[in-house]
Amino acid sequence: MSEWPPAPAGLPAAVADAHCHLDMGSGKSHNSLDLDKDADIFQYLVDTAAEVNVTQMINVGCEVPGARFAIEMAKRYPTIHAAVALHPNEAPRLVEEGGINAFEEAWLEIEQLAQDPGCVAVGETGLDFYRTSGIGLEVQEESFRRHIRLAKKLNKTLMIHDREAHQDILRVVDEEGTPEKVMMHCFSGDAKFAKQCLERGYYLSFAGTVTFKNADSLRAALKVTDQDHILVETDAPFLTPVPHRGAPNAGFLIPHTMRFMAEVRSEDLTELCNAVMANTKQAFGI
Repeated sequence: MSEWPPAPAGLPAAVADAHCHLDMGSGKSHNSLDLDKDADIFQYLVDTAAEVNVTQMINVGCEVPGARFAIEMAKRYPTIHAAVALHPNEAPRLVEEGGINAFEEAWLEIEQLAQDPGCVAVGETGLDFYRTSGIGLEVQEESFRRHIRLAKKLNKTLMIHDREAHQDILRVVDEEGTPEKVMMHCFSGDAKFAKQCLERGYYLSFAGTVTFKNADSLRAALKVTDQDHILVETDAPFLTPVPHRGAPNAGFLIPHTMRFMAEVRSEDLTELCNAVMANTKQAFGI
């Protein structure tokens, strides 16, 4: 598949991609892929990832069509698991374009989809102060609170999207009561914020951003994260790690991120892989 960079050398032990968007393919088209028509693409992504020891994936649907897709894909591929939610930017968009009824209708379907056995997490949900402002923030926070309650009700992992909203994320979760398992998707904070999350028992998931030249504060956060709470993800097709930054991302590029993380933490790569896989299984019950 020419859209993606070549796969690197495989990892010495298996890991899982804790967050990806397979319906977006390479991200070069605005149209989501079709499970049947694009089956060859999905098989390529799954098989190539397995060849480099990325053996499982959490596929995230963060609006109603994407959530439906994620559930169906989990039924067809035994190594792929679903997470469903209304993205922090999707909730205000629904209200803006269709009124509160559009949001309520979407929310009812997310509630139903989240109960599917193939769904292992409620997310990605949270707060995004980069793209949303004004009245949209009220809708966003209400949506976040509903997702927290749903995760607790279903006893499923809460997968959090946090963009420029660190302390408000903590405030809302603290107010609602922390679910048993919480994952900070694509962790973006510094060492101080990492410690605040770890004190609450959150898993911190690191993406290709940790390899970026300007990510010193993120690498400091990686260093202070105990081995029992580290996850790795792609957020594919976005956030491709160095040396392929800017190209489409995929699960089979995780070895670049894992090797970089092991180097930053001065840890044995096999040991870190084993820890990440154990954490992923614990976090999602897979």
